Amino acid sequence: MLARETFNLLKKYQIRLDRRKGQNYLIHDQILSRIIENSQITDSDVVLEIGAGIGTLTIPLAENASKVVAVEQDKRIVQVLRERLQQEGISNVEILEEDATRLDFPYFNKVVSNLPYQISSPITFKLLKYDFDFAILMYQLEFAQRMVAKPGESNYSRLSVMMSLCSQTEFLFKVPKKAFIPPPRISSAVIKLTPKKNQDVDEFFVKTCRALFQHKKKKSGKALLQSFHEISDMDIARGTIRDLISQLDRKLIEERVFKLNPGEILRISTQLEEVMEELL
Repeated sequence: MLARETFNLLKKYQIRLDRRKGQNYLIHDQILSRIIENSQITDSDVVLEIGAGIGTLTIPLAENASKVVAVEQDKRIVQVLRERLQQEGISNVEILEEDATRLDFPYFNKVVSNLPYQISSPITFKLLKYDFDFAILMYQLEFAQRMVAKPGESNYSRLSVMMSLCSQTEFLFKVPKKAFIPPPRISSAVIKLTPKKNQDVDEFFVKTCRALFQHKKKKSGKALLQSFHEISDMDIARGTIRDLISQLDRKLIEERVFKLNPGEILRISTQLEEVMEELL
């Protein structure tokens, strides 16, 4: 039913979807139902949807929520969405024709989105700056796997560390390529993301984490030495950098980066910032 409805709408409005813009529309009824079910929408919820498209998620969300804030950048698609909502008699949707990466989001308490994949990372970290209950989000499978990876696993990355510190991230289910039109090149997955209250990471930690994961298979001390330019743009002699690193917890700097848990990486960052303040 959803597939037929989507095909008919695209034909009616003569819309050709553009993969480069992340326009992969869900056409699988059961997957849509599982997303809505996991969203647990009530009539007191204000839901943010990023990449609303032609309303595949927007309409069922609006039928259950107090309000839906639907963000969609493509002007042609926005017109289709407006007409569909009018035809359905739905009046509790606020459409924002904006670039979600640049927009200051109005109030919301839940997020439900089939995210445009090319903005997955910036949007995820932008969302974590807001106070909300939880988000149900669709990502590329590889990205989703990195979000939930544990220390020592092949997918463990800087993203894994940041998500672990800032949120509780739960892998809900995979979504096959055939569930979309046009089918993306890789399978997808749905994630439940719950922000951790009063948990924020500073810029120094972000830089330290980036430096470490430039060389994730090396010992952390060596990774810091080789990528210290990611942490500081000061002209520091290599010998001085070695001295700084040598003052860190020896057990931590001898461990390989991909085996360090987020708390250990946070300790490395905190210690490094302290010794840099003392010596530089």
